[in-house]
Amino acid sequence: MRRLILMLLWVYQRGVSPLLPSACRFHPTCSEYMAEAVRRYGAGRGVWMGLRRLARCHPLNAGGLDPVP
Repeated sequence: MRRLILMLLWVYQRGVSPLLPSACRFHPTCSEYMAEAVRRYGAGRGVWMGLRRLARCHPLNAGGLDPVP
């Protein structure tokens, strides 16, 4: 499962993300954050952490440096 999620994130980063306008508020980007969380904590917890990060990505949040714990 971990490899599938990482592959899907890779496809998104290489195929979809370059076509979208750059509007990332965080460093690392949300897809990089989720990939690192999946590598570090496994598929279930990593995806959950990534989804929580995506929920924080909105205009009212200042963003900034937010590494995977």
